[in-house]
Amino acid sequence: MQIRFTARHYKAPGNIKEYVEKKVQRLDKYFDGIIDCDVTLSYQKLDQVAEFALNVQGQKLVVVEKSDDIYKCIAFGVDKLERQLKKYKNKLKERKGSKPSTISVGGTQ
Repeated sequence: MQIRFTARHYKAPGNIKEYVEKKVQRLDKYFDGIIDCDVTLSYQKLDQVAEFALNVQGQKLVVVEKSDDIYKCIAFGVDKLERQLKKYKNKLKERKGSKPSTISVGGTQ
């Protein structure tokens, strides 16, 4: 999985980038079809914002998390992505595993 990291309106310290990469890498164990992830960290007034855009086999999962602590934003954002991935994976399994209902045509009365 390729991770693109962007910091808007400030210079992010090196340890935040490593923290983000470590957290996002754990999503690989939930779904194999992850193509890439765009992570954007920014400030909005007093809050810090973490935006995640995850490209998954024809689907884009987006999460925006706001908090006063950037580490909380990252942790909660990755948790939300994890839930979305699990939901998407179950949706794919149900769609793939569903069988058409059998309808008997004709027959004896």
